[in-house]
Amino acid sequence: MAAGVFIGKFIPAIPSFLSRFEYANVSIPIAILVWLMIFPMMMKVDFKSIKNVGKNPKGLFVTWITNWLIKPFTMYGIAVFC
Repeated sequence: MAAGVFIGKFIPAIPSFLSRFEYANVSIPIAILVWLMIFPMMMKVDFKSIKNVGKNPKGLFVTWITNWLIKPFTMYGIAVFC
């Protein structure tokens, strides 16, 4: 993050160049980097165990509540106050 802020502040040609690679208001370099960040976690998922989620849904409910009821409001709050 610090490197990104440094580059954006002191070498503005790099963000200008990267901003040209956009499709439907989505930054392709950012999309690729996010995918590369998530890919290792996805490889650790035991896809065979997904069919058994319904037997013990507590973790699923915690994830839903966090992602749909808590995170949007905290992100909005951070955006408003920063």
